Amino acid sequence: MWTRFARLFTIKTKFEAFLVIYGLGVGAVERGMHYLQQYPGYGGWLLFAACPIAVFMAGGRIIDSVDHAHQR
Repeated sequence: MWTRFARLFTIKTKFEAFLVIYGLGVGAVERGMHYLQQYPGYGGWLLFAACPIAVFMAGGRIIDSVDHAHQR
């Protein structure tokens, strides 16, 4: 039963990966906007830039893992 439940949270296709990456990106930009309000100036912009960069890195890893799973 737990195996079937866990399969609901497994990313199986590239479409699902892109949906997850989109959600992460929206959340990262929202967090970046909060940083701009809390830290005006260059510090806020640096923190804002760090949020989407982290999503780019994680997104690449997610897509690579989906590709490798289909090659096997």
